Amino acid sequence: MVSYLEFEKPVAALEARIKELRATAAEGDLDISAEVGRLERKSADLLASTYRALTPWQKTQVARHPMRPHFVDYVEKIFTDFVPLGGDRLYGEDHAIIGGFATLNGRKVMLIGHEKGHDTATRIKHNFGMGKPEGYRKAIRLMELAGRFGLPVVTLVDTSGAFPGVEAEERGQAEAIARSTEACLALRVPMVAVIVGEGGSGGAVALASAERVLMLEHAVYSVISPEGCASILWRTAEKAADAAEAMKVTAQDLLGLKVIDRIVPEPVGGAHRDPDAAAKALGKAIGEELDKLLKMDAKQLLAMREERFLAIGAE
Repeated sequence: MVSYLEFEKPVAALEARIKELRATAAEGDLDISAEVGRLERKSADLLASTYRALTPWQKTQVARHPMRPHFVDYVEKIFTDFVPLGGDRLYGEDHAIIGGFATLNGRKVMLIGHEKGHDTATRIKHNFGMGKPEGYRKAIRLMELAGRFGLPVVTLVDTSGAFPGVEAEERGQAEAIARSTEACLALRVPMVAVIVGEGGSGGAVALASAERVLMLEHAVYSVISPEGCASILWRTAEKAADAAEAMKVTAQDLLGLKVIDRIVPEPVGGAHRDPDAAAKALGKAIGEELDKLLKMDAKQLLAMREERFLAIGAE
C-alpha cells in the first residue's frame, strides 16, 4: 500500500476512486473498464506532472519517504554474495553503518552504507541511519581492507547526519568523521558514492568523498537539514521550505554546482513506487562508473579525486 505525501493528495483521491470503481464492478456485472482506464491515465499523467515540478522541500519529503528503498533493499536487489563485516576493533558494532564484501555483476567490491530501517523496531536498531564513531571507524577499517585487496569501494549514503548524542561526542564523533573523510580521499582504489536518500552534513560526507559522486533523482544533499537551517536563520522550523530552496539541496542544483557528477533517474513517482526499477537503474549506473574508473591507476584516481573537489562551486 502506497503512503501518500501531502502534495500527492490529488493523486491519492484519483487512485481511491479507481479502487472504489473496481470494488463496485466486482460486486455486479457493470462494465466500467473504460472509466477506470480514463482515470488511470489521468492519475498517471497527474503523478508525472507533479514529480516533474517538485520543489526542493517536496524532494526532501520524497527522500525521507518511509517506503523509500534503503541500503538493505539495494543489497538484496543489486548485489550478490554480500558478506557483512562488523565492528571497529576499538569499541563495538554500529548498526547504522553496514559494510562488507559484495559482488556487482560479477565484480567484487567493498560495499558500505547507511541503513535507516523500515519500521519502529528496525529504525531503533539502526539508529535511524545516524552513525556513531564506531560506525565511521568501521568504515575506515573496511576502506583500508579494500585498498589492501585492490577492491573498488561503493558507498550508499542515506542519513540525516551523524548521531549528535553525548556518548558519540565522548567517543570522538568529529575525529571519526574527519578520519573517515580522509580515508575516502586517500584511497588508492576506485570509489563510487551514491546519495540514495538524504545526504546530511559530515555524516554523509564521511562516506561520500569519492572521485565519482552520484545522486538519485529525488535525493537531497546538504550541510544541514532544511529544518535546522530555518531554525538558525528564522528561529522557526516552519520556514523549512524556504531554507530548502535557498540551500540548493536537490540533485539538479548540485549537478550544476559540480558537487555531484551524475543523476540517476528514478521511476515516475519516486523510488518507493517501483523499488525494482530504481535498483536496476542504480546498479547500471554504478557499474558504468566502475568500468571507467577501473581503467585508471592509483595516481590517476587520487588526482581525479583532488580535481573534482577543488572544482566544486567554480564557474
